Amino acid sequence: MSISRLPEHEQRILDEIERTLRHDRRLDRRLRTLRIRRGPDLTRLLRRVAGYRPRGWTVAGLLGVSVTLMVTGIVTSAPWAIWAFAAVWPLTLFAAFRLLCRWSGC
Repeated sequence: MSISRLPEHEQRILDEIERTLRHDRRLDRRLRTLRIRRGPDLTRLLRRVAGYRPRGWTVAGLLGVSVTLMVTGIVTSAPWAIWAFAAVWPLTLFAAFRLLCRWSGC
């Protein structure tokens, strides 16, 4: 990290101080808690979603809830059932897709 405004010996001293501070875990943790976050970290969220590995029982439960909400929405035409189905169905499809990919070795 050469800044070119500092003499060579001062730059070496500054680099050594920075290297020492980077290895201090307690200081690093305190500095991370002081950061102001302006929004969610989307890359971490996307990595987490992409790494989701559902179990068979989870997919079966979501499928049961989705079918129940779909039948309830068709029979009663209740807006809450239709909206609930609209919210649960994409999650069910995503979980089923991820489970099938895991089973097939994608």
